[in-house]
Amino acid sequence: MNLDFSKLNGLLPAVIQDCQTGRVLMVGFMNEEAFRKTVETGFATFYSRSRNKLWMKGESSGHRLVVREISTDCDEDCVLVKVEALGPGVCHEGYQSCFFRTLKDGQWVTTDERSYDPGNVYGGKA
Repeated sequence: MNLDFSKLNGLLPAVIQDCQTGRVLMVGFMNEEAFRKTVETGFATFYSRSRNKLWMKGESSGHRLVVREISTDCDEDCVLVKVEALGPGVCHEGYQSCFFRTLKDGQWVTTDERSYDPGNVYGGKA
């Protein structure tokens, strides 16, 4: 597991993709510890740049990401994590994917419907 964590101050981008549909659900960052925990536990774990700490996706919402496959790019400085999402959505704004906006005629348009109420899940912290 020789990944290159040196390019982004010890972090790797982690593209999270639904293993069944192929849809990109989110992008997070992993440091070496987060990557190791992801591999060891089988649940996607990230490094929060804003909170400066590890976090397992779903620790607040229960919407965990079960790892099914991990790939790396040719430079070994980014990972693609194919997951099975447990729960109605990944996005803290209540959508299945964090990529719920599409650029149309120069404007960002919400193109998905919410799959859950983030206020009920996060207590209004979304």
